[in-house]
Amino acid sequence: MHSKLINKSTDRAEDKALANMEIDEVSILDLPELALEIILEKLPPASLTNMAYVSTSLRERCTSNHLWERHISEKWSSILSESAMKEWELYRKNLMVSKEKNSKEKSWMVSLACAWPISWIRSLLECGCDNKPINRNLHRPEINSIMSYYSALESGKFWFPAQVFNRENGHVGFVLSCYDAHLSYNRQTNTFFARYPPHGTKPVKTEDGVQWDRVRAPLVSTSTHDLHISDCMKDLRPGDHFEIQWRKNKEFPYGWWYGVVGHFETCNETEHFCLCHEDDNVVLEFKQYSRDSRWRQTVVSRKDHREKGNETDGFYGGIRKLKTDEEIKMWRRFWPVDVLE
Repeated sequence: MHSKLINKSTDRAEDKALANMEIDEVSILDLPELALEIILEKLPPASLTNMAYVSTSLRERCTSNHLWERHISEKWSSILSESAMKEWELYRKNLMVSKEKNSKEKSWMVSLACAWPISWIRSLLECGCDNKPINRNLHRPEINSIMSYYSALESGKFWFPAQVFNRENGHVGFVLSCYDAHLSYNRQTNTFFARYPPHGTKPVKTEDGVQWDRVRAPLVSTSTHDLHISDCMKDLRPGDHFEIQWRKNKEFPYGWWYGVVGHFETCNETEHFCLCHEDDNVVLEFKQYSRDSRWRQTVVSRKDHREKGNETDGFYGGIRKLKTDEEIKMWRRFWPVDVLE
């Protein structure tokens, strides 16, 4: 019993001694350069943003473009295109103009202090103000940084161009098609709000709750109202997958339809005897439509392909051959495979 009391007394004395020891605190900035860089590269965007508040030195590191380029690539690259970057540049310039304007207004208010009583200036500044600390912008990323681009996308403030696949299975004129839109991200639901261009006399159409799997980056730079120049006509053979512009009438913007190159009726469809690829015309099949549908098949010229159609069946525009399995899978996931065979 006596020995136990001695041991407990000794333990308490050791704990007290340890508590009184001066232990040097190690800062994250004391880590070797390579170790610190590895840590920052592994941080998710939210943690990287919070780390920027620790010190000026970490702010410079945590807002570095090369760190945020990876986050842009991992989350956004599949739906962002060069056109999105061009619109971001325009959006960024507008922000800079607005920031410069606000800065000039503040300078004007400061100059008034030379002639007006301080109480007047204070009441004028407080009028309509949000009462936040004056240094609330100190840790915002530079407008021309990749971090700022990522932040604008995540916040939903920046609307960017993309294409949205239609979701109506079996709906005539819309099945296996996609249309240009401008998207805004909703971080709470992890979905998008879409604004489609006016269709004829109809106003801008909107859609909420668009899922990620229905969105893609535009694969061509052609405007939604312009005819895409087809550069694949000579190469098209039966079995090739393609997407083609289609619009209801001349006032509508183009959308894109998915299809497969077919055979002529006179062909026995035998691989070694098929001569369809040598014909001056090419058969375009849309197997998602029933065999008796007027949209099931159309024939276009290889040598002189232009917009073809009428006000009843719609107008077929430029053609783009799908070159990768990934592009094909992107379309076929929206429809039962056996129907398309």
